[in-house]
Amino acid sequence: MNVSTGLTPGRSVASPMSVFERYLTVWVFLCIVAGIALGQVMPGVFQTIGRMEFAQVNLPVGLLIWVMIIPMLMKVDFGALNQVRSHVRGIGVTLFVNWLVKPFSMAFLGWLFIRHLFAPLLPAEQLDSYIAGLILLAAAPCTAMVFVWSRLSDGDPLFTLSQVALNDTIMVFAFAPIVALLLGISSISVPWETLITSVVLYIVIPVIVAQIWRKSLMKDGGPAGQAHFDATMRRIGPWSITALLATLVLLFAFQGEAILQQPLIIALLAVPILIQVLFNSALAYGLNRALGESHNVACPSALIGASNFFELAVAAAISLFGFNSGAALATVVGVLIEVPVMLLVVKVVNSSKGWYHAGAIQRARP
Repeated sequence: MNVSTGLTPGRSVASPMSVFERYLTVWVFLCIVAGIALGQVMPGVFQTIGRMEFAQVNLPVGLLIWVMIIPMLMKVDFGALNQVRSHVRGIGVTLFVNWLVKPFSMAFLGWLFIRHLFAPLLPAEQLDSYIAGLILLAAAPCTAMVFVWSRLSDGDPLFTLSQVALNDTIMVFAFAPIVALLLGISSISVPWETLITSVVLYIVIPVIVAQIWRKSLMKDGGPAGQAHFDATMRRIGPWSITALLATLVLLFAFQGEAILQQPLIIALLAVPILIQVLFNSALAYGLNRALGESHNVACPSALIGASNFFELAVAAAISLFGFNSGAALATVVGVLIEVPVMLLVVKVVNSSKGWYHAGAIQRARP
């Protein structure tokens, strides 16, 4: 997703949304249709792709995930970590929501809706897998699209960059333990070695490759280095969305039969995802207001607190549970609703600026 985060103070955090980004939901719907159709017409081709594994890792998907994630991680400047102290309240709120509220609230919503309220409407053998997918979706905060959301809400660019850098640092160490804990609480068994392999393949290695590439592009320093970096990002930006859409076609080719039999599955899985996004964004926004943080920090804090690193979730779900799993399908539903829901949150935080500032006026009164 072609946004740039080579930032200096006062510089915009992202370019306007591209056509692919703005209409991501449309492309995902087209991938659903194309994947289901191709899976029915050419089942043998996709079965062959599904068997192309090494050490429980599907090689075509592994390659697509790297192409998807690495350009995104190149936008993260870990040098921005020294800016964390500039926005302690906003950073604290976002960390609290991202790591102590969002994964656990999603696990609860999965238990409530999937295991109980919607259980009669869903395939019984996939209930645990659906919950696992929801947990994977909420276990890591978004890395790339939050720069777009921050730009659209006039967020502080240095806060956004430092928060994303800090979240990605924490993610390397916290993603596997949080997922293992919540899956264990939900009585879902996942081998630790498979989970660690997913973290190494889809977090650690891409982060290292992305940062080495980033440093090589900016080695000249100054405006020349930044221009070289921006030009490269414009060229490789479409790689991410193309790889994501190709992965979704593969996924729906395997999931087609289940979706055709029960087309309401996607709508049912969207309910807990929608609730957790709205709940966590409202929580982060409200906490920032209560603590007296500025509006241009509260907006990206709310958006980062609510959004999900769905690319990582899709990769981990396929690696842990397979193409045919409910977990993989649940993470894709997150992709499906991400853009329209986050644009709704952007609209709410922008339109509530007066209410937000009224809180500061009330606190200032003796």
